[in-house]
Amino acid sequence: MRWLKDKEADRERIRKIVHDSDTPEGKRFDVWLIFAILLNIGLVMLDSVRAVNERLGTLLLVLEVVLNLLFTAEYALRVWSARDRLRWAFSFYGMVDLLAILPFVLSLIWPGLRALAVLRAVRLLRIFRILGLFNYVREAKLLLLSLAASRRRIIVFMLAVLALVTVFGTIMYIIEPKEAGFTSIPRSIYWAIVTLTTVGYGDVAPVTTLGQMLASGIMLLGYAIIAIPTGIVTVEMARQSRHARVKTCPGCGDRGHQDDARYCRLCGTALPK
Repeated sequence: MRWLKDKEADRERIRKIVHDSDTPEGKRFDVWLIFAILLNIGLVMLDSVRAVNERLGTLLLVLEVVLNLLFTAEYALRVWSARDRLRWAFSFYGMVDLLAILPFVLSLIWPGLRALAVLRAVRLLRIFRILGLFNYVREAKLLLLSLAASRRRIIVFMLAVLALVTVFGTIMYIIEPKEAGFTSIPRSIYWAIVTLTTVGYGDVAPVTTLGQMLASGIMLLGYAIIAIPTGIVTVEMARQSRHARVKTCPGCGDRGHQDDARYCRLCGTALPK
């Protein structure tokens, strides 16, 4: 029974290191992991440059294998030490970590996969490792919370934009000749999206005076529309930031204290620093 307790203690200690960032060991682990992720992304980019690949291909391959072995060991530790292994494995970051190491594991099981040109594209899944960075940056939590809290307003905004481009695209399909590129309503909606976002590829352009006047209005409207989601998320980020700075009294649970308060205004209990 004692060895079971020791094993559970070791598992809890490893869990605090690989899953939590509040401990000094966890912070150091995250720093080294971020360094390894950035190095892995750099290797992926260098591997795509033909001149670099021809000169340093072997070195890049060795470094890639070493890093992927480390990432595989890290993924195994995370699964083993998680309190709910199945839940973590199917979480967002669990799936991201799995996608990041899956091409390497598959190439070890079936070496012939590298010979297939189509399946070589699977190696590009290593770039998913960059998404894992957000799991180790403390400020990213504030951004994700703000996006989650603003999701309903953003969805309503996107639906309104979708309705606008549908209307504009349909009008342009009616007033513009097919020779100008407005051959169907979906293609006209594509033009409206490109114009509203001020991208302007130029592959489809209005030729009639009425169409050009409408396009000018859509362009001006695009500048106003682009600023709306930025304002929505910014307001929510400010609210989340103020909420994070408010202290909670450990005695009575009151949450009305400012960041510089030292004692509870109701019961006088010392507030956490």
